[in-house]
Amino acid sequence: MKKVLYTVALVLFGASAFAQTTSASADPKTKIKTPPKDGFAVRNDVDSGFMAPFAEVRDEDVYYSKRIWREIDLRDTLNSVLSAEKSKLIDVLMEAIGREELTAYSPKDTAAGRILEDNDAFQIALSSQDALRMARGITEGEPDPITGKLAEPTLRRFRPEEFMKYRIKEDWILDVKRSIFEPRIVGIAPMKMVEGNWQPVFWIHFDEAREIMSKKRIVNPANDASTLTYDDFFVRRLFTSYIVKETNPANKTLAEIVGQTDSKDPRKLYESERVKKSISDYEQSLWEY
Repeated sequence: MKKVLYTVALVLFGASAFAQTTSASADPKTKIKTPPKDGFAVRNDVDSGFMAPFAEVRDEDVYYSKRIWREIDLRDTLNSVLSAEKSKLIDVLMEAIGREELTAYSPKDTAAGRILEDNDAFQIALSSQDALRMARGITEGEPDPITGKLAEPTLRRFRPEEFMKYRIKEDWILDVKRSIFEPRIVGIAPMKMVEGNWQPVFWIHFDEAREIMSKKRIVNPANDASTLTYDDFFVRRLFTSYIVKETNPANKTLAEIVGQTDSKDPRKLYESERVKKSISDYEQSLWEY
């Protein structure tokens, strides 16, 4: 009798297990399949967020300092990584500004309606809405064909492809404590064409942006497994640029000094190379061989 009951229990248990298996396979919701990994080096962001800190520089240790302004043209092949289709620097900056993780500073004195003498001194902070408005631009309203009344100005669509230049403000410093002559980037400004001239849209303090840029990798055409970030691109100076201004008593750009009227005038490039060579000559004069 016990043997019969044991056999019946086994049959019932097997039927129950079969019913559960059948119902689970019939219900597609219970079957979760992890999508396969697309390759061996699939990285969008850098998870570690490693950022090499700058060495601290005390004011009393700076024996020599020279401030210069550079422009990075993204139409240059070496700089084109900043405007790659899948990773644009302007998108990274605008997303951080929209989340209020990054502060944008106005290049103009919006209260007085005039350009500041030093329009990149991080004096006027912009709200995220104001920064987006300046990046998008405003379309002038067209007159109504019937009443002739002008329509209200509207915001243009944000176009990342318009930002094909970046301006960099940096200091070349001689730190006597560490015996190092090095550049330190102070600020960076995206630029776009306004009324026929390239103008900064807003300024970003570089030290504030480093943490954000160190978490976003750039597209390296030479190596898909590269972990280079935007921070690496600037700190390691992987970009190519030309100098547009150095500190001078008249506070003029190189183009204003040479009286340039044509954008293709080679005198501007000659002046840029002259400033670059003067910095290099000063560095060479520091050491004895």
